[in-house]
Amino acid sequence: MRFASLGSGSRGNALVVEVGQTRLLLDCGFSTRETVARLARLELQPEDLAGILLTHEHTDHIGGVVRLASKYHLPVWLTHGTLTNYSQAKSLPEIRLIDGHSAFQVGEIDVQPFPVPHDAREPVQYVFSSGHRQLGVLTDVGNSTPHIESVLSGCDALVLECNHDPDMLRDGAYPQSLKQRVAGRLGHLDNGAAARLLASLDNSRLQHLIAAHLSEKNNTPELARAALSVILNCEPGWIGVASQAGGFGWRQIF
Repeated sequence: MRFASLGSGSRGNALVVEVGQTRLLLDCGFSTRETVARLARLELQPEDLAGILLTHEHTDHIGGVVRLASKYHLPVWLTHGTLTNYSQAKSLPEIRLIDGHSAFQVGEIDVQPFPVPHDAREPVQYVFSSGHRQLGVLTDVGNSTPHIESVLSGCDALVLECNHDPDMLRDGAYPQSLKQRVAGRLGHLDNGAAARLLASLDNSRLQHLIAAHLSEKNNTPELARAALSVILNCEPGWIGVASQAGGFGWRQIF
């Protein structure tokens, strides 16, 4: 089992999960041309994908889905709430509705969606499994819940939102309404909240930890790594960071 990011942040998100010969794209916030170019960096083509999973309907996660799915005839999995708030959904070639609490299988990948508090219609995040190894992905979430902590506990790899530093957000140039939205209970996790969530998990099997969805204006990789490394008692450099420009390369889960 392995995974990689095409890019992570407010200007576009996409992540690839691979088990055996099955590859899924989680979200697609980039243009088709950009997505194809970023896949090529991972030595992949769109034809290698089994489909696209969506977390929610915000543009930085779905902006490129219709064109990519239509051009390469890819099925798209999404919740009913995301579908109802997705104005271009009628142009998708194949829609597969999912329930936020019900696991399903795509080829060799077991997929467990779980609901999260975020300012979208019916947002979910995912745990991916090969049967023996698990990758948890949690971005675009305003606060943790007992269910989130239960689902993510014991993962072998974790992609975890560290969106902002509270002081940088407070003192930054965002309008007050946007600051309140980002920091609110339906917004995004700050570094400290991500660290507290991490501390609540069983991390005994953790091989990879990636800080994701970092704000380019209200956070730094150094601050995110520092907050998380305290919890794991590890060197900050051990913690990966998903960048907006390059995401991160393949990470193998053994």
